[in-house]
Parts: sequence; C-alpha cells; structure tokens
Amino acid sequence: MVEDKNGAETADGAGNGEPAELQRLRGRIDALDGRLLALICERAELAARVARVKREAPGDGNPNCYRPERETRVLRRVVAENPGPLAPERVAALFREIMSACLSLQQELRVAYLGPEGTYTYAAARKHFGHAAGVVSCAGIDQVFREVEADTCQFGVVPVENSSEGAVGYTLDLLTRSPLKVCGEVELRIHHCLLAAGGALEEVRRVCAHDQALAQCRRWLDARLPGAGRVPVASSAEAVQRAAAEPGTAALAGEEAGERYRLQVLARRVEDEPDNTTRFLVLGREAVPPSGDDKTSLLFATHNRPGALYRALGCFSAHQVSMARIESRPSRRGMWDYVFFVDLEGHMEESAVRAALEKLRECSVMCKWLGSYPRAAP
Repeated sequence: MVEDKNGAETADGAGNGEPAELQRLRGRIDALDGRLLALICERAELAARVARVKREAPGDGNPNCYRPERETRVLRRVVAENPGPLAPERVAALFREIMSACLSLQQELRVAYLGPEGTYTYAAARKHFGHAAGVVSCAGIDQVFREVEADTCQFGVVPVENSSEGAVGYTLDLLTRSPLKVCGEVELRIHHCLLAAGGALEEVRRVCAHDQALAQCRRWLDARLPGAGRVPVASSAEAVQRAAAEPGTAALAGEEAGERYRLQVLARRVEDEPDNTTRFLVLGREAVPPSGDDKTSLLFATHNRPGALYRALGCFSAHQVSMARIESRPSRRGMWDYVFFVDLEGHMEESAVRAALEKLRECSVMCKWLGSYPRAAP
C-alpha cells in the first residue's frame, strides 16, 4: 500500500490514485457479477429443460410455455422478500427480464400491441413480457384483436381504462364480440411531456396527442397554452412524428417517444393528476389458472325493467364477491340498451365467484365471462 498526496491509502500498483477501499468494493462487485452470471445461466438451462420435458409429454406437441400465473407468483415472491435498497418495482423489472430471456429459450413469443414503437401500449407490453419477447406493432386496437384471433401472435396488449379519464370504449366494444380471453393486466404510470423539434413554449401553435392524452392534460394546456390548437391523433407515436415534421407543432407523449424522434422536452409531467395511470389488458386464447390474487372480468345485459340491474348486482353481494369496477356501454342492439362490464375480486375457479356467475346468468339476458387473470404485478 502507498499513500496519495492527501494521505489516503491506495491499492499498490493501481496507479490511478483510487482509495484501497474502493478497489476492494469493486473487486467484490466483479466477483458477484460472476456468480450472478453463473446463476442466470443455470436458470436458463433449467428453463430449456422444462421446455424439452413439455415437448416430450404425451399429447402436447406444441405446448404453451408462457404461464402468466406462475410468472406473477415469482414476481410477488421476490418483491415480498426484497430487503432493499432497490425499490420493489426495480426488483420486479430485473426478474421480469430474466424470465423473459429464459422463456425465449423455450418458445418464440409474439405479442401484438397498439403501435408504433414509443406508444404507452408498447411500454406496457415490454413491462409485462420483457424485452426478449417479439412485439408486433398494430395500427389499431381492432388489429391487435385480429392478430391474436388469427394465431399470428400468442398475446395482445390493449388499453382499457385511465384513472382520470375512464374507459377506452373501443376496447370494451371489441370484447363483446371477440372469442379472446383476458389473461393479464398491466398498470402503467403515465407521465406526459410536451415535446417539439425546437423553440420555446411560446412558439407552440398546435398540440397533437391522442384524445385521452389531451383530456389528461386539459388544465395544464388551458393555463400554459390557451391559444394553441389541440389536434387529436391515433397514437402518441403519430403525435411525435408530426411534431418532428411540422414547425410550431408540439406533442404530448412520453419522454422515450421524444428521444426516438430527437425532440426537445419543453415541459415535463404536464398531466393534471400526479397519479395518472393507464390500465392495459393482455389478451390470449387460453384461460389462465389461479395465481392466488386474481380478478375476473365479465359482461352482462339485463331486461329493461325496474330493479333488473339491482337484482343482477345482488348476485355478487349474496356470495360475498367484491366488485372492483363496473362500466356501461351501449349494446348496439337498440336505443338506450346497455351492456355492463364488471371486474370482480377473485378467480372463476373459486366457488364463490363461480356461484355468483351462475346466479347472474339466471337473471340476465346475456352474460359472458371474459377471463380470470392475475392482478397487475408491480
């Protein structure tokens, strides 16, 4: 050991003036990295062996290796056992990527999403499936449904509701006639930025954004850009494309979308509600087994008679099943005729949920189970 000009000890031969303690800590990190790599590789090999066992099982020549309920249980466990200092969502994100990489050794996963890259739905798909999954950009929500229904993709991700602006009606309408099952949900905190190719806030003459984003930032726009026109577009990615090409045009989108198109951030976190969150549904063709903390989604319609809805909702109360959400949509079968979308606490395989749905079918003109799935992971 030698001393530097300030009297601090440095590692002999390091030649860079760094304290010996820093050298020792970095050495420990390097050793841990080696152990982490070995353990990740061991996990990957076990995942590959699982796939081989499934393929060799009788009558299961093309098994689906992705198990939403199992992945959710893994994430819940590591978050519950996390001693810190990493935040729970950081730990969940790390393990999600490890599981995504291991799954890619078992099965090529294709996930349709409302694109293009840079949309919040893209971020939700990556959050849920990780970066090893193959993602397929779709121009509209209906195309996401078609890709999964046609078996071009195993899963699809679509927005269904926002915490401040409510339901995405088109998604609900498509669920009424699609054979797909809801097999997962993703909750994504939404932070909007005002993005432009250059200039200052005062130079913005129009703001492009998805209509939901415009609504989520209404008060901020009223206060800061009262004279700017507001132009609704199909997606946040289309908004940033226009902002990149049109002088005087700004976009409401995530910062990552702005980076993709080399836009400047004129203002951050312009959403009116600080806890602004959008919920996305994961669509698939197969039912998902219970994970231990699940939701069930369904839709139903009643006769247009006094007390009909009251009696229908009483089916849940009678069996002690809690409703997490109810939403009405026009049924498109007649004027002032509605379909009700409900999210319940619990899984269809639970006796109370199953009994409540059986009773609901008796007092409704139509009842459709949309799926049971794990509650959104961190």
